[in-house]
Amino acid sequence: MFDLIIKGGTLPEGRRADIAITGERIAAIAPDINAEAREVIDASGDLVAPPFVDPHFHMDATLSYGTPRVNASGTLLEGIDLWGELRDLATIDEMVERALTYCDWAASMGLLAIRSHVDTTPDHLNTVTAMLELRDKVKGYIDLQLVAFPQDGLYRSVTGRENLIRALDMGVDVVGGIPHFERSMAAGAESVKDLCEIAAARGLMVDIHCDETDDPLSRHVETLAYETQRLGLQGRVAGSHLTSMHSMDNYYVSKLLPLMAEAGLSAIPNPLINIVLQGRHDTFPKRRGLTRVKEMQAMGIPVGWGQDCVLDPWYSLGTADMLDVAFMGLHVAQMTHPEEMTRCFTMVTETNAQIMGLQEYGLHKGALASLVVLDAATPTEAIRLRPARLAVVAKGKVIARSSRGDARLSLPGRPEMIRRRRLD
Repeated sequence: MFDLIIKGGTLPEGRRADIAITGERIAAIAPDINAEAREVIDASGDLVAPPFVDPHFHMDATLSYGTPRVNASGTLLEGIDLWGELRDLATIDEMVERALTYCDWAASMGLLAIRSHVDTTPDHLNTVTAMLELRDKVKGYIDLQLVAFPQDGLYRSVTGRENLIRALDMGVDVVGGIPHFERSMAAGAESVKDLCEIAAARGLMVDIHCDETDDPLSRHVETLAYETQRLGLQGRVAGSHLTSMHSMDNYYVSKLLPLMAEAGLSAIPNPLINIVLQGRHDTFPKRRGLTRVKEMQAMGIPVGWGQDCVLDPWYSLGTADMLDVAFMGLHVAQMTHPEEMTRCFTMVTETNAQIMGLQEYGLHKGALASLVVLDAATPTEAIRLRPARLAVVAKGKVIARSSRGDARLSLPGRPEMIRRRRLD
């Protein structure tokens, strides 16, 4: 007797299979499981995928759009200034409530693992207290990984380094930074060295907001690759954004990419936000700031899509749907070959899970029983439609259900019919 069986679903690689679940684990995956279960979900012809994963978000700021006012210029720097005001106005309870609302959205979309950067700049560290409380509240259905993020710079803020250490001592999981926001290029490089040494000493992962600028001379990712190799952090370090690479000289990039690959770096571009915030000082031609995704993938560098922001000082839209992120990334990176489109789906599932170091993730026997059933036949179709999540299973429990996105049409001279956007 199993607790749950998902019958007849199509896995991302194309094969049909039944998935049996006992407790919090996948107990079996096979073409046809003939057994009793307390609950059966008929997924015949539907895509069954591991849950969506977001490796880059700002949970402390989410759903705060318009407070204390709207970002009039639409720039990264005005967004940082607005957040600098908001973080001292927001209470712990308010931040928890906003973030819980977002997590509800995320869970309904099958987004069950999130890495969130948490601002460690203010001495009160209310942001950290709130996000640690949130992590505990959602642990039954969302794996929330927290990054100690000195938004105003590790050194630019007088107590920046001290507060980052305090946040790690409080239980934050990952070491973060923002070297391009330090007072000088030299200080930025030194901050990368310092942060990597802190992570190495504590056995932690690293995720740096790296070169999030249109400046082609912002090259802190080179330092990040060097320090990763020097300290033996291969496979534990990610560079987020990397937008300056969009503007870098091609010769320099031809040297940089092998260094990143040798160091085992991962990259996390955030297409929705990168193309909105970058290039604001350009006339025409107007840059959009997305990093060199396909070029990095060709070098074997793991690249995952991140969401970054939803309704906050930097971004006025957002839905908590990682398929929206993949859809935008596909367009901006011009990943339109069938294999590339499928890869975009993998980027918001398996690749992001790899970047976050999720050990129990996936659709295989013994894995954590978290998955999503989509009203689509293939990964590419899922990106095209951003379809209904027919069922979301988190750690063995069905936590969300949705109806199919069918439309009923009554056209003159024609009988009522159902038109489905799927191609099956």
